[in-house]
Amino acid sequence: MPDRDPETFRALLKPAAVRARAQEMLELGLAGRLLHFSVHPERLEACADYVLETIRANYPTLDIPFHARWRHFVVAGDDRWQKLDKAAAFANPAARGRAAYDLAVVSVLLDAGAGPDWRYRDAASGREIGRSEGLALASLDMFAAGLFSSDPARPLQADANGLKRLDAAALAHGFQAGPDNPLLALEGRAALLNRLGEELERQGLSRPGALFDRFAGEADTGTLRAGHMLGEVLGTFGGIWPSRLTLAGVALGDTWRHPLIAPGEPTEGLVPFHKLSQWLTYSLIEPLQWAGIAVVDVDDLTGLPEYRNGGLFLDSGVIALKDESDRTKAHEVSSPLVVEWRALTVALLDEVGALIRQRLGRSREELPLAKVLEGGTWAAGRRIAREKRVDGGPPLTIVSDGTVF
Repeated sequence: MPDRDPETFRALLKPAAVRARAQEMLELGLAGRLLHFSVHPERLEACADYVLETIRANYPTLDIPFHARWRHFVVAGDDRWQKLDKAAAFANPAARGRAAYDLAVVSVLLDAGAGPDWRYRDAASGREIGRSEGLALASLDMFAAGLFSSDPARPLQADANGLKRLDAAALAHGFQAGPDNPLLALEGRAALLNRLGEELERQGLSRPGALFDRFAGEADTGTLRAGHMLGEVLGTFGGIWPSRLTLAGVALGDTWRHPLIAPGEPTEGLVPFHKLSQWLTYSLIEPLQWAGIAVVDVDDLTGLPEYRNGGLFLDSGVIALKDESDRTKAHEVSSPLVVEWRALTVALLDEVGALIRQRLGRSREELPLAKVLEGGTWAAGRRIAREKRVDGGPPLTIVSDGTVF
């Protein structure tokens, strides 16, 4: 009889478990034992060179910010969040922190793949912006317009009531989506925000910004650990994900099955990622820093297994498909192929991060993974995709429900 102790499964909510299972997948790959991918470590050096070249082009002084949602609110050097912040003249750092958390949570949850054809027309610049940056800008404009607030007198918030009543039509309007400008998984995105509102209410929280107050209260010595923040994010938002694994009463979120992982262990076959939750955690760090709270051990978090980082390794030949016909098929997020791809991505991001620190003579504190991602692997993944494919899309087609990629 398998161990049904909740603590056994709760361990899968920690970044250490994400890293350990990813490393196990990489070792299987190096031994030639994976079902769908082969691993070519001799190509890692060239991949690191390509990432380093991208970093130097984007950040010549190597003053790299964290990989976080805040980067996507900057359009052609114009920081839209900063403008909104200034115009709002928040009463104090806590009010500003709550609003920033409301925005970050909603924006990250709306950040699943937009698809190749969708564009957001930015009224201020007249530019048409697609993908993650377009989604970010649209979410910021919706936030500024009070779409997520139930209180017309307080538009700059996302509260449980406002989120619960949001429908796909309102979201489509905010995203300028329609038959001529199709956005993937609109219903899925609206349902996710509805569930966020319900989950906040269930936990007695009026808004995502309540998490800012919780973190500020816990930072009694003026510091907070990033791993602790991820645990709180998973605990607070874990109930919003649709049709995911729940074992021994523990909602495992972005955790999937693979037949070769951890044989004989109570958590056999389970591979956790928590990609959106970690992306969100990275994005919740800066508002705390603005309020004078230091976040430490940021490198406990892992790299993000999404299609830009994963595409970098596939396009640069660090990993290769065993069956080339898989390039032309659409793959479910739950498929062993996608689980392998994502786990290899997490492990290889650590490897590339180490190589880049070595080349630059930087420590983990000076150049944490969050900066390597931003500088870095995410931008390099996008760059190589444009070089390889006309539409700049990912090398594999993933069937997304709007909550993973």
